[in-house]
Amino acid sequence: MSDPAPAQHWTFSRWAWIALGAVAIYVFVAYGFMGAFDRREARRADYLENQPHLTHTGTGLPGDPLNIALVGSEEEVIRALVAAGWRPANPLSFRSSVRIVVDTVLDEPDPNAPVSNLYLFGRKEDLAFEKPIGRSPRERHHVRFWRSEIMDDGRPRWIGAATHDIGVELSHTTGQVTHRIAPDLDTERALLLADLTTANRASGTRWIDGFHKELQGRNGGGDPWRTDGRLLIVVLPKSTPQ
Repeated sequence: MSDPAPAQHWTFSRWAWIALGAVAIYVFVAYGFMGAFDRREARRADYLENQPHLTHTGTGLPGDPLNIALVGSEEEVIRALVAAGWRPANPLSFRSSVRIVVDTVLDEPDPNAPVSNLYLFGRKEDLAFEKPIGRSPRERHHVRFWRSEIMDDGRPRWIGAATHDIGVELSHTTGQVTHRIAPDLDTERALLLADLTTANRASGTRWIDGFHKELQGRNGGGDPWRTDGRLLIVVLPKSTPQ
């Protein structure tokens, strides 16, 4: 009587190779081909001229709306956010995306979880920070900043998009792991201001009314958003020369 073990072993190996092949194809498409396409399209698009009040995905779809700006040097911005309880976010990669999925399943926190790239002025974010909520990586406060050419009293203005991440999903445009945002952008703007104020990192504020003409919409992932249309500008204290 023949031994069925070799046939069972062959069947298992075949499915294992199929699974590995599927993972390899996903990695190539989401983090290779689509990533390269994402960057190429970002360079082509003139976001400053066409949509200066929204970020964009690399494929040109609307991203998260801009709702806050900080005035200060790069060092002052980093020091202010860290003092306010926010942590720098890691760059997105396949490895970090796997970590998000694993942490989500295990319900483990990751205070430096990565962010997906959005684009403004033809480039991805210059700085990104996050503030965890509880223990799950599915939910966090999150902000991206781009250094603009606008100067306030000799210091650059960093324009940002603050959002509340409420879930993990696959991007509709790239297939990469990303977060789903809550609709209320103004609450996130207020939270960041409160954190900076509590940490004594807001020496002044002013508002640009009517910054957004459209007060609601959807980002590239299909998530709805709404805002009162104002841009908050926070002036950071100047660093004391060492």
